[in-house]
Amino acid sequence: MTKKEFLKAVSNGDEDIIQIFLDALSSACVDYCVIGGLAVNAYAEPVVSLDLDIVVATDDIETTCNAVETHFRIERFAHSINLSSSKSDLRIQLQMDPRYQDFIARAKNHSVLGYEMKVASVEDVLRGKAWAYSDEQRRKSKRQKDLADIFRLIEEYPYLSDQLPVSIRKLIE
Repeated sequence: MTKKEFLKAVSNGDEDIIQIFLDALSSACVDYCVIGGLAVNAYAEPVVSLDLDIVVATDDIETTCNAVETHFRIERFAHSINLSSSKSDLRIQLQMDPRYQDFIARAKNHSVLGYEMKVASVEDVLRGKAWAYSDEQRRKSKRQKDLADIFRLIEEYPYLSDQLPVSIRKLIE
């Protein structure tokens, strides 16, 4: 079983939702980067996630929605746009927080669970995870996953611990 087949099986996928999404971005010439748990997988031992967190340029959000509307249900929220399909349990979230916009320029191509995609730099992925963990409005279970992802990154790249806020650095020491 390939990595793609594994992820498709875990997400109960009848279609390769990730590839459909990535192909739509490519066809629409939308620049993007992956953040979140799947981005951590580009830099540390992979962990299965049913979330694909993406940043696209603010000016490309409507282009992205238009490019994927035939394959995905689109739900708009204050800080994100969520894409879903009845053909998979995988959830795609377009992050609208402007802090992530600079990540796109520093992103590089990586293979993540068998998919070639642009992933935020390891420093940016860590920064995003620190922001997510520090957001006390998030569910505790989500924040714990963010902290675990921070641990995964620091174990692979110990020098990055200096980039963490002191409050998080104390937790990992």
